[in-house]
Order: sequence, then structure tokens, then C-alpha cells
Amino acid sequence: MLRMAMAKSGSLLMLAVLLVLRSGVGSACTFNMVNNCGYTVWPAVLPSAGQSMLANGGFALSAGESRSVLAPYGWSGRFWPRTGCNFDSTGQGTCATGDCGNKLQCNGIGGQPPASLLEITLNGAGGQDFYDVSLVDGFNIPVSLCPKGGSGSCKTAGCANNLNTHCPGELQMKTNGQVVACKSACLAFNSPQYCCTQGYTNACAPTFYSQLFKNACPAAYSYAKDDPSSLYTCHAASDYTITFCPSQLGC
Repeated sequence: MLRMAMAKSGSLLMLAVLLVLRSGVGSACTFNMVNNCGYTVWPAVLPSAGQSMLANGGFALSAGESRSVLAPYGWSGRFWPRTGCNFDSTGQGTCATGDCGNKLQCNGIGGQPPASLLEITLNGAGGQDFYDVSLVDGFNIPVSLCPKGGSGSCKTAGCANNLNTHCPGELQMKTNGQVVACKSACLAFNSPQYCCTQGYTNACAPTFYSQLFKNACPAAYSYAKDDPSSLYTCHAASDYTITFCPSQLGC
């Protein structure tokens, strides 16, 4: 990532380089966020180390509302939905799921699992975008991530089913008696078998719980070693649509 030079000429050179990167091959990418849920969702953003912060890390998105966020060339990070939030006029408050330190704008703070994660690296190896929807730490609402304007496979990643409606009792997270999220087995039991750690690092097989997730959401990560069927690529997509509560996978 490009970062009062020793002289003004240095600043001008940096500006010129940035302008070049934002045109042609090195253009920025737009994330279009759409809320198809019948309630407000609070999208959150966490950039990878060294990457720029987008939208101050979070905002509110009312039912039926959409918002676009511009990401610079080569950006990487994750998005996730927060639900059941209540913030005051200063942006302080809490969320039932996906909370990031009791504030509206996460500004570099990750979300509290379980939450459905959307992860992406723009212009990675070979000029490819790499992206996925991960339920490795659990699920809170259906989400999808769909590329537009790119070439290659460019499939939609995501989970259109509401796992909360058939979440096993031992994985359920409840608020006021209502299931608001479904934990992964790793999060619920913290066992090497489910987390693919210790003796299971290199040989970690699907489990009863991960198969439940995979059967319901085949286009999402169900456990840590689920790469072959869950990691997607697209070359030079101009924008991505992030949909909360999609009726089906696709743009």
C-alpha cells in the first residue's frame, strides 16, 4: 500500500502514482451492500494488517437500503453483519451478534463470533481476487458476495439459508429466548477435532456439525479445511455486491 515527503515533489509523485492506480488496470473496487432483511443490519468492516479503513469500520443499513463503499486497489479484509444493535447519539452501544467493542464504527476492532464473515483479497496472486463466505466461527444471518465485471470463474459465495432455524441446541446462541446465531462446533466446544488444531492440523476431516453447515450452505466455508469447495476467484472484478438476507445466491 502506498504511504509530506522531504519535498513537495515527493507528494506530487505519490499523487500521480495513486491516480495511475485508480485508472485502468489498477482501478479501485466498489462494494455495494444491500439489505434484503426485514430489519436493520449494521455492516462492519475490518481491514487486513496495513490496509486502509473503509467506512470507519461500520454503519447502519435499514431494511431495503443499500450503500456503496469504495476500496483501493489491492485492498483486503473482511465484512460481517451485526444484528440487534442499539447505539446512542455518540455511537456507543451494543449488538446482539457481531459486536465490535460496543460501538457503531468498529475502526479496527474485529467482531465477536458467531457471525457470518465475508472475506476478500483484491488483486492477489496472479492478479486474481480471492474471496469467500466463512461460517468457521458460526453464523448469524444469511449473506452473499457476488462479483461483477470480472473474468474467470467469478461464482457467488455465500449462504442463503437461515441456519438459525435448524441449529442444534448445543450450538445455539440466544437472546431473550430467541436463537439469534448458530455457533460452529469449534467455537462451541474448542476441541482440536473441530478447530483443526494440534494433531488435526494437517488431517482434519468434516464432522457431523460441519456437514450440517455444508449441506445447508454449500457455497460457504463450513470448517477450517474446507478450501476446495469454498474459496472463489475472479480476475479484475469492477465491483462486488454484498447482500444481507439474499433470497438466493447470485447478483
